[in-house]
Amino acid sequence: MIRKLILSARVISAIFTPFYLPLLGLLALFVFSYLSLLPWVYKLTVLGIVFFFTVLLPTTLIRIYRHCQGWTLIELGQRERRMVPYIISIICYFLSVYVMDKIHIPAFMSNIIIVALIIQIACALVNVVWKISTHMAAIGGVIGALMVFSFIFHFNPLWWLCILLLIAGLLGTSRMVLRQHSLSQVVGGFALGTICAVLGIAYL
Repeated sequence: MIRKLILSARVISAIFTPFYLPLLGLLALFVFSYLSLLPWVYKLTVLGIVFFFTVLLPTTLIRIYRHCQGWTLIELGQRERRMVPYIISIICYFLSVYVMDKIHIPAFMSNIIIVALIIQIACALVNVVWKISTHMAAIGGVIGALMVFSFIFHFNPLWWLCILLLIAGLLGTSRMVLRQHSLSQVVGGFALGTICAVLGIAYL
């Protein structure tokens, strides 16, 4: 029973890794707002760029770094060893914003990446003194962004909000089951991500 619980926690943590959540935010906009009227080629181009710079590139570089150091995923999760992965992610997110700006992708799309970048920087700064859950900061950011975009684009976010809150609960529980974070670190990460997203999108 305990083995199944740990396996389930690992699967949930792997599926809802922070790197995928900006992509999820854009996908939600493309499906549930008037942006669904955009051509599929354009939407796939934007999603492809975001996937490369916020998922593929950082995860590959972090995996290479971890192997060079000879660390396991659990060892990499130690607070003192998380700074280089944070820096790698921040640089990749900067590159994503830069490329999106150069090819003139509308600001409200690149703002999602900027907010994710702000969350990454905030988590990196907090990590200097206290380990915080990046997983929960990311899902909190998606929920915060969803709430703000629902006002901007006038759509009902209720069902998405319910689903995301359920995912957030499962994700937070998984991080604690895996002993990667305490309850305060999980709650702190979620609050940080939500606040950064709401303020970031509202004022960008």
